[in-house]
Amino acid sequence: MNGANLDDLVDLLGRWASGRGPLYLLLTARLRALIDDGVLQPDEQLPPDRVLAKRLAVGRGTVVAAYDLLQQEGRVVRRQGSGTRVAALDLPATRAADGVVTNPLLLHLLHPPDGVQLLTCAAPPDPPRALFEAYEEAGAQLADVRELGYQVAGNPALRAALAAYYTGRGLPTTPEEIIVTTGAQQALTLLTGLLVAPGDTVLTQAPTYPGALEVFRHAAAVVRPVLLDQAGSAMRERPSLAYFVPTARNPDGAVMDNPARRRLAALAAEHDVPLIDDEVRAELCFSGETPPPLAAFGRDEQVITIGSMSKLVWGGMRVGWIRAAAPLVSRLARLRAVHDLGGEVFSQLAAVALLRRLDEIRKERVRTLRERHDHLCAELRAHLPSWSFEPARGGQTIWVRLPRGDVDSFVQVALRHGVAVPPGRAFDPLGGHGDHMRLHFLFPEDELSRAVNNLAAAWAAYDGAGRTVSRHTLIV
Repeated sequence: MNGANLDDLVDLLGRWASGRGPLYLLLTARLRALIDDGVLQPDEQLPPDRVLAKRLAVGRGTVVAAYDLLQQEGRVVRRQGSGTRVAALDLPATRAADGVVTNPLLLHLLHPPDGVQLLTCAAPPDPPRALFEAYEEAGAQLADVRELGYQVAGNPALRAALAAYYTGRGLPTTPEEIIVTTGAQQALTLLTGLLVAPGDTVLTQAPTYPGALEVFRHAAAVVRPVLLDQAGSAMRERPSLAYFVPTARNPDGAVMDNPARRRLAALAAEHDVPLIDDEVRAELCFSGETPPPLAAFGRDEQVITIGSMSKLVWGGMRVGWIRAAAPLVSRLARLRAVHDLGGEVFSQLAAVALLRRLDEIRKERVRTLRERHDHLCAELRAHLPSWSFEPARGGQTIWVRLPRGDVDSFVQVALRHGVAVPPGRAFDPLGGHGDHMRLHFLFPEDELSRAVNNLAAAWAAYDGAGRTVSRHTLIV
């Protein structure tokens, strides 16, 4: 980058150091925003560590740490002799019409490519009949609704229904301990905004849900992956937050046993660390049994539960919630009022009706998912026997490991063969798991077979060293 471009970059960084937290995290957050917004173009050369550090009047270590963190996230590439460049994402539709670069994992939401099977979004595309009936019931109730609809903590009937739902699972709950959100993603954003300041540490598993990682990074937090047996020593350092997905974990469908749940909840209580239990997929265990939430093993002050209708019922139903101590719910409601005045009432009324039919909906969804899971696993064993994976115990996805090569490179080949898959590094706070990818099994069996055939063709065109040979015919 020449001197003029260095001046431009410094101008674009603006008042990057005016926030709270370590300088390297503040610099990372600003550079990340410039990359994600497309201001810094793919393959663009960034200034050398020493040059940028001198111009910003900071230690070289600040720039090195920022560049290294961006490299872990896959946003830049650093090579000896060629410096640091913005990662070149060789994906069709990587850039929307307005020129904004988007996260590869979320491309399908903004600009889905034509003729490509999207194994990137793990949300049910086929709403059950019960959903239509629930909306019909909700429509009949609207005539009796007299409130304005501005209910920041959620519709009272839904809060009461969710409180009864948790009480029925062995966790006594009152409506005052529930806040309804626009999906679980908003729940994570609200909790992070309230509990995490720039530079704070957040503990997570690895791999874990990438949407949570993006929220934590946006808050300029230090995201630290931990194994369960490391959680005690990590919590002794008093992180601001811990985030776990103990049931039907995204991406591998793992389920934590009850002794581990009890131990994790006890650690949160002992060290006074807020612990988020992401239960979005909790009702999708293939055993047919829903494990107890972490809060059933610990004090309410520490354990926070989030849930959603989007994975059990339909991805387009944006109704989620937080179950927490009443004082925390009150604080969350005040924070939410800054952003909006409550969720859409019609869907909340429908959610009340759906909760009454939860057992019926869960049994049908789990039966379908188990059948499609078994079909996908059988197809992978038959057509890609060198790939390894553990069958999921619940949820909607499996975690697949390639025997060689780099998944980021293979993803490009797969896309050219008509299948979009998310790379493993998106699920790791440190950018690891570069030999893994996540596959969902939400499609009907014939579509899953077609996806595996196309993946097999893509694998045949990939030589394990990250290079490609001639493209095979796309199987349609």
